Amino acid sequence: MDTLDVGISSDEMDNRVNRTVATIRRTILIGLCLTGLTAVILTPFVLKAREAARRTNCNCGLKVLGLALHNYHDHFGSFPPAFVRGPDGQPWHSWRVLILPYLDQTPLYNEYDFGEPWDGPNNRKLMARMPQCFVCPSRPRSSKSALATSMSRGILACGGTPEAAREGFTSYAAVLGLNCVFRGVEPVAIEDVSDGTSNTLLVGECSRTRIPWTKPEDIDISIHPKLGDPDGFSSFHKDGCYFLLGDGTVRFVKLSIPQSVIDSLCTRNGGETIDTINEF
Repeated sequence: MDTLDVGISSDEMDNRVNRTVATIRRTILIGLCLTGLTAVILTPFVLKAREAARRTNCNCGLKVLGLALHNYHDHFGSFPPAFVRGPDGQPWHSWRVLILPYLDQTPLYNEYDFGEPWDGPNNRKLMARMPQCFVCPSRPRSSKSALATSMSRGILACGGTPEAAREGFTSYAAVLGLNCVFRGVEPVAIEDVSDGTSNTLLVGECSRTRIPWTKPEDIDISIHPKLGDPDGFSSFHKDGCYFLLGDGTVRFVKLSIPQSVIDSLCTRNGGETIDTINEF
């Protein structure tokens, strides 16, 4: 049997090498297992922290909209109408466009052409320049092709990412109805909110809809009264969605709240009594 100069046989050397390789493999395997175990343990906490941050940003985005709406009210003596009609009698312009100067977006407002509808040749170019405060951070990104499809059919910060904003779909819509603050073409002043601004919903999450931000379209509660309706007020947050109230505060409204309470919160002058502690 051949031997090495150092006095160790080749077989013994092979055995030592094999044992060393096996030890290294075990170490690597243990390290991978520990890394995977750590990831499994920490992932729920990381995801929970991220969603908490998204909720904070969503809340913040709605507060920015609330401040803009109140600044508009201070200037004009009323909240903006839900929409402005064009010469053809059809809704042409959204309240979201009307409040742009109060969102520090005066240049964008000046580029908007009120002489054509929201989806006219000039105005549709502004779709991809939606302010980030109109996007909920928890809303998954849509595909560019989806926006192109919507446009072809004629449908068309605090807040979300610039990428999501460029897609042009708002995460927030007005509570629309005859007895709501946003009732259509006629504006409503604070003195018309006899139920109290702290008991009246103005704007809510509509993250599962595909409403272009400049389009004069909101959530008609006579058609979509229930929370969680993908074509109405809904969100990607668990168990409910955020709403802006008339006094500028933002509340998380749970899906479990009785429909009668939701109906009462939507109206500005229903005369209902709401237990804000136990019901809302």
